Amino acid sequence: MASTVETNSPPMQRVGHRSGFAMIIAVLRSLVVLGLLASLGGCGETVLSPIGPVGAAERTILLDAVAIMLAIVVPTIVATLAFAWWFRAGNSRARYLPTWQYSGQLELLVWSVPALVVLFLGGIAWISSHELDPAQPLTSTVKPAPQTLEVEVVSLDWKWLFIYPDQQLASINRLVVPTGVPLHLRVTSATVMNVFFVPRLGSEIYSMSGMATQLNLQADQPGTFPGLSANFSGDGFSDMAFTLEAVDSGKFAAWVTETKSAGDVLDDNAYRHLLRQSRNTQPYTYRAVDAGLFNRIVSMHLPAGYGPGGSPSTGER
Repeated sequence: MASTVETNSPPMQRVGHRSGFAMIIAVLRSLVVLGLLASLGGCGETVLSPIGPVGAAERTILLDAVAIMLAIVVPTIVATLAFAWWFRAGNSRARYLPTWQYSGQLELLVWSVPALVVLFLGGIAWISSHELDPAQPLTSTVKPAPQTLEVEVVSLDWKWLFIYPDQQLASINRLVVPTGVPLHLRVTSATVMNVFFVPRLGSEIYSMSGMATQLNLQADQPGTFPGLSANFSGDGFSDMAFTLEAVDSGKFAAWVTETKSAGDVLDDNAYRHLLRQSRNTQPYTYRAVDAGLFNRIVSMHLPAGYGPGGSPSTGER
């Protein structure tokens, strides 16, 4: 019996060593893969590649929150691997304490670190929720400071209407803005609730019928960036996209002049035509807009949209 035990013991220890190291290697490989996927996620048209001050601030908050939470995640992973390796079956130096009950030092560690994490995350959330209030006006870094561009946004089935009240023109599924100029958007819905979102600008905002929400953004880099509907609103939701084109002030003025030189007028009758459900609507513009049209939409003096059911509203409100 003794010889049998002596013969079988070394193989058992070797198996324990191999299984422990195999587990550690497998976990490390998984962490490397997750790290690569996370790094690739920062590429392209995402919130991790902002083009304005709001998006940049939100990315900083996200990275800070991840770093703070890693203060628990990384030590926990390391401790798990260390405990699994140290207390493996083949380690005769590991102490087994079946009667152990309490350690004040461990209790302090277990409760203090999560409490600090919650405190730091709560502080970041409290400060940033005030600094990045969607209704908080932005201050441009361009000198002299340009005048804020006013844009009125209406979500329809299934397209976006952008009204420029100061320029007295409108655009469908195309939002043209000058770079370095603060944008003040008033957002409403002519149908069901929706969400206006340009990922690289940051701060999505709800559009709701009968009320106007406010959103302040700014594009500091020229280019064409995708915008989307971030709330399911019916069959055409997946095609309810638009483009934001950030251009310099000269090109924006030229676009305004070109738009006002041709096209239709957006009045109450033309707006009723827009209420018809449509999908994959190509961008087009209106050379003029009736004054107060957006306010009439918000106050429901104009008909509401058809809604997902497809039945048009009748009469005025």
